[in-house]
Amino acid sequence: MTAIKHALQRDIFTPNDERLLSIVNVCKAGKKKKNCFLCATVTTERPVQVKVVKVKKSDKGDFYKRQMAWELRDLTEVDAKDATKENPEFDLHFEKVYRWVASSTAEKNSFISCIWKLNQRYLRKKVEFVNVSPQLLEESVPSGESQSVAGGDEDALDDYQELNTREEQDIESMMEVCEYAISNAEAFAEKLSRELQVLDGANIQSIMASEKQVNILMQLLDQALSEVDNIEGKLLSYEEMLQSVKEQMDQISQSNRLIQISNTNNGKLLDEIQFLVNYMDLSKGHIKALQEGDLSSPKGIEACINASEALSQCMNVALKPGHDKLMAVKQQQHLFSELRDAFARRLTNHLNNVFVHQGHDQSSTLSQHTADLTLPKHSPLHRDLLRYAKLMEWLKNTQREKYEGLSRTYVDYMTRLYEREIKDFFEVAKIKMAGTSKDGKGKFATLPRKESALKQETESLHGSSGKLTGSTSSLNKLAVSSSNSRRSQSSSLLDMGNMSASDLDVADRTRFDKIFEQVLSELEPLCLAEQDFISKFFKLQQNPTLAQAENVDDADGTVHSRSTSEHRFSISDKDMVRMMMNKIFQSIETELNSLIALGDKIDSFNSLYMLVKMSHHVWTAENVDPGSYLSTTLGNVLVTVKRNFDKCISGQIRQMEEVKISKKSKVGILPFVTGFEEFAKLAEAIFRNAERRGDLDKAYIKLIRAVFHNVEKVANESQKTPRDVVMMENFHHIFSTLSSLKISCLEAERKEAKQKYTEHLQSYVINSLGQPLEKLNHFFEGVEARVAQGVREEEVSYQLAFNKQELRKVIKEYPGKEVKKGLDNLYRKVDKHLCDEESLLQVVWHSMQDEFIRQYKHFEGLINRCYPGSGITMEFTILDMLEYFSSIAQSH
Repeated sequence: MTAIKHALQRDIFTPNDERLLSIVNVCKAGKKKKNCFLCATVTTERPVQVKVVKVKKSDKGDFYKRQMAWELRDLTEVDAKDATKENPEFDLHFEKVYRWVASSTAEKNSFISCIWKLNQRYLRKKVEFVNVSPQLLEESVPSGESQSVAGGDEDALDDYQELNTREEQDIESMMEVCEYAISNAEAFAEKLSRELQVLDGANIQSIMASEKQVNILMQLLDQALSEVDNIEGKLLSYEEMLQSVKEQMDQISQSNRLIQISNTNNGKLLDEIQFLVNYMDLSKGHIKALQEGDLSSPKGIEACINASEALSQCMNVALKPGHDKLMAVKQQQHLFSELRDAFARRLTNHLNNVFVHQGHDQSSTLSQHTADLTLPKHSPLHRDLLRYAKLMEWLKNTQREKYEGLSRTYVDYMTRLYEREIKDFFEVAKIKMAGTSKDGKGKFATLPRKESALKQETESLHGSSGKLTGSTSSLNKLAVSSSNSRRSQSSSLLDMGNMSASDLDVADRTRFDKIFEQVLSELEPLCLAEQDFISKFFKLQQNPTLAQAENVDDADGTVHSRSTSEHRFSISDKDMVRMMMNKIFQSIETELNSLIALGDKIDSFNSLYMLVKMSHHVWTAENVDPGSYLSTTLGNVLVTVKRNFDKCISGQIRQMEEVKISKKSKVGILPFVTGFEEFAKLAEAIFRNAERRGDLDKAYIKLIRAVFHNVEKVANESQKTPRDVVMMENFHHIFSTLSSLKISCLEAERKEAKQKYTEHLQSYVINSLGQPLEKLNHFFEGVEARVAQGVREEEVSYQLAFNKQELRKVIKEYPGKEVKKGLDNLYRKVDKHLCDEESLLQVVWHSMQDEFIRQYKHFEGLINRCYPGSGITMEFTILDMLEYFSSIAQSH
């Protein structure tokens, strides 16, 4: 074990400046034996650190390595298991309990004894030793003495101190005096001992000789003590004198402090009085303005505004704690409350009278607007009422109930006024739209609202949905019977195809477009002006600086807003504005739906105009103020217009499917094909630069697919005109229409129309050319069939049905005159098949000429390959054919 200890000290602890004090060979309890060493160590440098280190051999077994270390101060308990019997097991309690089995009980006891001594010497917090023999714990380690800590290492724990330089020099000088100091240490030590005894005796004699001086010193000390007593007496008398002075100074200081407190309190009281006087005193002029101020003149309104603001400042002043208990403050607050209530009642009554008075003045001017399609301007009323805007704000902040009552009164009054104006306005619009009531000057006469026949005829148009719900007879007569040349109420693609441009009554549609645009143009500024007034008058704007820019008054008093930025309201204020606008203009949506239903009843194509106009105004309203009453209402009406537009498109498709053709006459260009052309031209003119172009593109797709489908349907059902002619002419017309209009969404359909036109043109030409040379065609078809079956071309002449004699016989049946006669008959037949509108006769005849030449060359090629050296040729040449086609075309 000694060798292991020296090896561990050399290899592991010396490099770390540590000394190994004790070592025990252990293994973990309850596990397979893997021996290791527990070492108790201390550092050589101060402060001393004591550790328990676990060391084990490496796997190769040629050197030791340090595996784990614990500070001794972290050790809480040492359990030796049994204090009376020999037992190699013991436990060390650190953060967790480590259970060990020593190789021998002696090593265990030596290690535990070393731990106890280290604990006694270096640690303040003592470790608890359990089940340890008292004999191991008897020896203590007194401080300042060198004692043995572990067996065999006596100097391990000595507090060794080195000699200083002077001590070394003294020892060296003594050793130099004695020659045998090094050779005979015992004799040198005895000599030093004798000299030390001589020095001790001299010291004792010196002390005994100085007794007299000691007595003199004691006497002097007694005299000094008596002087100290005298000085202490004088100091006590001085202290008593100073104490009386201190008491007097304390009284003076207390008096000065009381005077200072009194001055401070007086200053604070003066400040409080000054504060109450400055902030809770309302001037007599303001009181008089609140009690008697003229609310009808600008100066009086200005005075009332200033007085109300001053009153609000006095009532809202932040009082300090205790002010509300002062009687003067209570009286002043009571006075302010009475002034506020009295002024609020007077202001409310006056504004109610202003509403009624302005309403009578406004109603008196309604008659001048009935003849023209315009709505009365309310800018004078708004301008007069806006003078009270600040007073309304004051009322909103002080008397919320009266403020809300005034808002309800205003809404009720304006609802009746606007309902009357809007109803009269829409009646005039319906009369102008129907175009039946005109006076002698060419202007629309005004019918009394109660006696108007139009009202009776249009009652069925009013309702929640805005649709036509009643009989169509009365209004239908009113809208249509004024002109015998007027087209039917529901225009269709079929009708348009059979009408001339004059029959389309473009003037009626233009008039309708202008009337509808004028209606929307009148409603939009009316709603925006009213909403702007409500937000300003009732102070419902969240941030006025962002809501609207400077307003400009024209010469006629109309107020125009130059700001395009949107109004920004708080959530509650915006909801209140919307509620007031919905109540005031509750009739607009119903009247608009009724007008839209009338326009759709007069002419279903009016839905195109309405969709474009309504979409533009919805877009404009959204840009001005998203989510406003105007944008919401117009958006709802736009849904109805879009539904009517879709219904119009569906109606046109349904009429295409129901079309019937005459069995006795040729088909020609189908009416819904020309109708689609007219519809597309009209729609392109209407939707130019429109926001809802996508709706038209979708409608185009539906219509063109229906046109394609029904053209093929009619072609299949045609008995008088060949199918290829019907397809060729109509798809040529469709191709020409789409090429001229250049509708981007129909580019694929344009190419498809061209393809169908080309295919059916070629099919018609091939099928028709078989008639002039029918037998010759049949003969060469048989030749090609034999070749296809595997007969070599040069052997076809040996076939009985296709020998040279049969070929000559067939060729003789078609001399030049017969060919020209057959072509002439073919020209007449083609002329009967084709219609005059599309002018395809020359195109078809030229295509037939090209096809005839191609067939001629094909026949010649077959003759040369299948009948080589026979000398057989056709009775006519290509030049003859060209002359035949040209002469026939010129003769007709």
